[in-house]
Amino acid sequence: MGIFDLFGFGNNKEKIVEKLNNGATIIDVRTVDEFKAGHIDGSINIPLHNLDKKLDQLKKKGSIVTCCLSGGRSGQAADYLNANGIETINGGGWRSLQTICNGMNY
Repeated sequence: MGIFDLFGFGNNKEKIVEKLNNGATIIDVRTVDEFKAGHIDGSINIPLHNLDKKLDQLKKKGSIVTCCLSGGRSGQAADYLNANGIETINGGGWRSLQTICNGMNY
């Protein structure tokens, strides 16, 4: 197990960087209060329980990278969005994803 496995990235770091470099949108699926407490600049907050109401809007976004606190909810969101035809990758925990974004000057 590598360091990125601990943060929910597994072997996805390169895929995440590629998606972000190609204009993917970051969707943070934490609650509104969690999002207000800290988030990645430019990310969009859509709590996990509201994703079904935003499918049409998200289909227009193109590729999506999901994040949450630890990677669990964002994994559920990625699975749900992929099942609904939206190309999505689980970015894991938002703080770890933020580290990647900062390294890319996102």
